[in-house]
Amino acid sequence: MTVRAKGNLTRPIHAMPDFVVDALTKHGLIDSYQSRPAYQQNDYIGWIKRAKRPETKLKRLNQMIDELRAGGVYMRMDHPPSRRT
Repeated sequence: MTVRAKGNLTRPIHAMPDFVVDALTKHGLIDSYQSRPAYQQNDYIGWIKRAKRPETKLKRLNQMIDELRAGGVYMRMDHPPSRRT
């Protein structure tokens, strides 16, 4: 399964690595990820992919998972549109 950022982004679109798809699927967060704006989807993936060390990639992946699970947070910033009701 390939999940990509959608929308009309003006910056490069980062393809989602399989390990991210696997993690989102495992945690049941594909829908939460896809409900985020295209720029957030793309930013998360680019941020994770830019990490040089595997430990950093995992740390960033876990932060994204935690934020998607909690809702209302994007890159440690308040994001009211994604709050869970």
